[in-house]
Amino acid sequence: MSVPWAASNLSADERSILGYDTSHDEWGYADELREDVRGLVESPLTDEAIRAVWRAAAGGGWDPAAHGMNARDWRRRIDETCAARPPRKIPGRRPAPSSWWGAWRPAADEVRGDVVAEIRSCREQSAGPLPSPGTLPSPDTLSALEEVAARVHPDLGFRLFLRTLKVYSVRIEKARYDRFQALGQRFGHPAPLIDSGLDVAWPPIDTARRDATWDFGFSHLAGQAHQDWRESREEIRKAAEGDDIGQTPGSAAAVLLEDTLRLLRSALPDAAVTALWAGASDRPGSTDGRDWLRLIADVCRERLREAAPAYTPVVAPARTELVGTVLREVRETAPAVVDKVVSPHWHPVPATDVMDALEHVVTRIDPDLGFRLFLRVLSALSVRLTQEQYDRYEAIGERFGYGEYHVSDLEHLIEAG
Repeated sequence: MSVPWAASNLSADERSILGYDTSHDEWGYADELREDVRGLVESPLTDEAIRAVWRAAAGGGWDPAAHGMNARDWRRRIDETCAARPPRKIPGRRPAPSSWWGAWRPAADEVRGDVVAEIRSCREQSAGPLPSPGTLPSPDTLSALEEVAARVHPDLGFRLFLRTLKVYSVRIEKARYDRFQALGQRFGHPAPLIDSGLDVAWPPIDTARRDATWDFGFSHLAGQAHQDWRESREEIRKAAEGDDIGQTPGSAAAVLLEDTLRLLRSALPDAAVTALWAGASDRPGSTDGRDWLRLIADVCRERLREAAPAYTPVVAPARTELVGTVLREVRETAPAVVDKVVSPHWHPVPATDVMDALEHVVTRIDPDLGFRLFLRVLSALSVRLTQEQYDRYEAIGERFGYGEYHVSDLEHLIEAG
């Protein structure tokens, strides 16, 4: 394939910045880039404002003025280059922005004020002390970014603002980070677009804070087990590194460690620990119950030394006010599983042993951990639920502060009608 004529006018540096090569653009990224560029070129912004925004977002890596071009000339060249890259027509290809972008993106007027407010507050902050060694962009640069959000499009202004904060290593407080994630959701951006490279002043790890969207801790680890899963340091490590979006780094390991220490320090017999793991993971363990717990604790401490070296693991007092509520649900379900077996064709474990272990956890260790494991056991044993049972489980989950999708994993078990 020959190189499009517009590309022949680009320098090697320009091609690198644009990610240019001679292949076709399969996913429409060139169309998205053209939309951004056209918005800037056709806007009422001054050439100096456009140049300031580019230099801030690119970290001064390439300046068109140093090559004898003004900002608008260079952006026109980008537009021509992108136009010369027709997307390959392949089945399942994402349609170009002209047909899909506006379908879900919020109207600019609905979100413009919020983006402008974030940039403006950062500009006002530049007059005071920073919460980090990072240096804020100049007030003129921030004013130019504000103009992009207000006069071009808030989405483009938001993305350039984020890029600038990352380039300047500006540390932001958690509250601002949460607002950025909310804005990203409104634009339909994936959470990692906000996260990647952003310096956040994370609050200390708090295992009592329930900010995971899905399951967490020991019950989450059990839920990761599958047919080819192995009880190994590598598998534990994956779970310990699984901090949810918006969580302080190390949170997943801290919660998993707390659950594990509760079980390790309890009077739960080794056989009951093994039965509990089998019931929650739907697979018999190849490691002795307490040896398995010790390995989990070891890996979690290793992860915490890396992610949060100042954190001191603690086991908070159990929330005992829901012991009776959770125990009633466990006992109500017990008759329905009396004839069931975990892994019936390979080291079978009677479901009655699992339910006995669950009662011990709920009444003598921690009803929160017991309820999370109970939910896993229901799924592993495919226990049919009434709508009333499911509604009660959701209510208990809300009282424990579980995330939006924690209990909904059981929706498929609700009996029709």
